Amino acid sequence: VQLQASGGGSVQAGDSLRLSCAASGRTFSRDYMGWLRQAPGKEREVVAAITQIGITYVAEAVKGRFTISRDNGKNTVHLQMTSLKPEDTAVYYCAVAEYGTNWAPSTPSDYHYWGQGTQVTVSS
Repeated sequence: VQLQASGGGSVQAGDSLRLSCAASGRTFSRDYMGWLRQAPGKEREVVAAITQIGITYVAEAVKGRFTISRDNGKNTVHLQMTSLKPEDTAVYYCAVAEYGTNWAPSTPSDYHYWGQGTQVTVSS
């Protein structure tokens, strides 16, 4: 299984970025997919997640600013980030939780596969 994240970068506060993740190595259409992030000195946290039928979870810290979407036909998941803040600075990872497992969208340890991460830096 490979998860290739892209789209990170360095932006100013208030800017937008769109992260993309291309998944390969298994059929992901039934799996749960998510975006997690880890800032320096902090624990990894779930930012947003989406089920196979498009039901989403969005963390309170980014609600109203971040949107997760997926394209099952292309095995991709996206994170549209708007109104970025300096506190959004982190390495962002896409992750997959296998369908049928005991999955809580906000629990990082419930994800089974991880990408390599993409850096997002937001300056004030």
